[in-house]
Amino acid sequence: MESAPPAMDAETFETKTAAVLSSVAEVIDGKDAALRSALICLLAEGHLLIEDVPGVGKTMLARALAVSIDATVRRIQFTPDLLPGDITGVSVYNPVEREFEFKPGAVFAHIVIADEINRSSPKTQSALLEAMEEGQVTVDGRSRALPDPFLVVATQNPLEMEGTYALPEAQRDRFMMRISMGYPDAAAEAMMLRQRDTVNPLSAIRPVLEADDVRALIAWARAVHVAPAVEEYAVALAQATRSDPNLHLGASPRATLQLVRAAKVTAALDGREYVVPDDLSALLPAVFAHRLIPARGAHRAGARPIESALTRIVERIPVPVGAGR
Repeated sequence: MESAPPAMDAETFETKTAAVLSSVAEVIDGKDAALRSALICLLAEGHLLIEDVPGVGKTMLARALAVSIDATVRRIQFTPDLLPGDITGVSVYNPVEREFEFKPGAVFAHIVIADEINRSSPKTQSALLEAMEEGQVTVDGRSRALPDPFLVVATQNPLEMEGTYALPEAQRDRFMMRISMGYPDAAAEAMMLRQRDTVNPLSAIRPVLEADDVRALIAWARAVHVAPAVEEYAVALAQATRSDPNLHLGASPRATLQLVRAAKVTAALDGREYVVPDDLSALLPAVFAHRLIPARGAHRAGARPIESALTRIVERIPVPVGAGR
């Protein structure tokens, strides 16, 4: 018999989400924006792509979030020889039973850490497409559901690093947000030297949420109100990327949907039961930028054509007045 879902209200939502952020912050110091983005993706039922140079804590953030939740966690180290079956699972013949048995792959977990995802071939990367979009995998013609909740936290090294492959457009579009960790400040780096010399910081973390808690938090955030004017504003932002002369590929309808979902969680984290236009514009770079492709020659106009295009779009699109409630 399944247990009843935990009772949820605004105060409980705030308490539980603050506990997760505080738990992860014990390991990742001074990166509040990155921690918040990871939590937003979890509660908006999206997936997170963390892109940065090696050694800045990308994998540690993913592992700390996973440890803070009492749920199943699997880590996949992406390498050039990784096969799709290693991710989704394979059917193996059982000579005793004289039939094929399905052996689940590493993707069958609540939280999947896809470490250095762009070090494997595009064929292997594509094994995650169905899982990230539909919460299931299909092997030998049979679909199998993945655990709920389901979150992929992928880390990626910059493309100029040796041994990396560019993620296909379809793969990038599956990620709700892409963020960068950045280098720690001097104080945080000095503290890291003192604290991690002899102790693994992950060993001090204890789960603060269970899978049922996460499902209840997701349901609470999903119920946040989005006024029609705010929905129209989100659509206008997405459509503007498709007609911008400096962009070859604009945001997909999936991007619009995920922008609104992320805005709902943002509003809930801020203690509101409704989304405001500022929620959308603040999330735009993290949700849209990795899906966009600059037009040929756009780099001549500046070093960061995608970010510049998004800034112009936000400035150009009229903000609905009094929208929210």
